[in-house]
Amino acid sequence: MKVWIETERLILREILPSDIGGMYELYTDPLIFQYLGEEPFVEVKQAEETIEFIRKQYIDNGTGRLAVIKKDTNEFIGWAGLKYVTGSYNNQTSYYEAGYRFIHKHWGKGYATEAAHASLAYGFNELRLHAIYAMADSGNKASRMVLEKIGMRYLEKFDLEGHAHDWFEITRTEWVKS
Repeated sequence: MKVWIETERLILREILPSDIGGMYELYTDPLIFQYLGEEPFVEVKQAEETIEFIRKQYIDNGTGRLAVIKKDTNEFIGWAGLKYVTGSYNNQTSYYEAGYRFIHKHWGKGYATEAAHASLAYGFNELRLHAIYAMADSGNKASRMVLEKIGMRYLEKFDLEGHAHDWFEITRTEWVKS
């Protein structure tokens, strides 16, 4: 198993089929979905398919969301990392997006900020990216706060399937200056 990123409290590594229990716990919590415009999972098979999809991104794009593991307990607490988006959102096509999702009991402990910051460092230092984007439902103040804490700049509001979303960017130049 390859560890991609390590922080003071976390290990971010590739998502493995053995993460099925954690992924299912993450994706069955209705609180996770309040800003996603999706429905919680009802079958374990959905978590298996999500893991397969993410693992295919590693092969196709050389990167993808990573399992976030607490160092002190070796517990799966969610995912974070960069995803190469081949589609088009907010008039941006083929770009790297920072993202994160955590099991509810791990909210409010700084894990999202820590993992997202480490993801940006990986993107700029290892992948040598020129820019990284992110989006959050405009009503999700906690997610917006994380993006601002890690230095992402709010650009604009846009419509995603009938819901207002905030669009963020950070460039390599901005990252280096921070």
